[in-house]
Amino acid sequence: MQMDMMFTGFGGQGILMMGKIIALAALKEGKEVAWVPSYGPEMRGGTAYCTVVIGDEPIGSPIIQNPMNLVAMNQPSMEKFSQLVKPGGMILKNSSLVPVSSHRTDLTEYEIAANEIANDLGTVKVTNVVALGAFIECSGIFSLDLIRDILNQELSKKPALLDINLQAIERGKSACVSI
Repeated sequence: MQMDMMFTGFGGQGILMMGKIIALAALKEGKEVAWVPSYGPEMRGGTAYCTVVIGDEPIGSPIIQNPMNLVAMNQPSMEKFSQLVKPGGMILKNSSLVPVSSHRTDLTEYEIAANEIANDLGTVKVTNVVALGAFIECSGIFSLDLIRDILNQELSKKPALLDINLQAIERGKSACVSI
């Protein structure tokens, strides 16, 4: 079985970190994984994205044209990538910055007000982790305990950031809404 996903937004939103956490969780579960981040002018505010492919067997190609899952953190990303999602797939949009739906009836669409939740927590810097918590909950891809372990591992050298990120994961998990 293979599962693929795309995380999209603008540079500085933590898009690559979202994909990296998913990739690390897959590795920890003994899965095959390919994580392909996009670098370049995206780091200056343009559209940034990364893809993650997870499988039980070696992955033939890390490049995906039509992901099964999409996390769209801003309107340009939703416009650019929502039509690429496979029928039967899932889109999770950050309703704080994406006011419209994909207008697709052949997939499941969820939304989360990630920016507002992050602001309620005291910093917009955890918007990506809020969205990640919602993605974990909506997709059922991993347990939240596994993601907490990965966050503990990744933030071990920045303990001041761990608590707020764990709160962000929890808030995202409980705020995922189907539209």
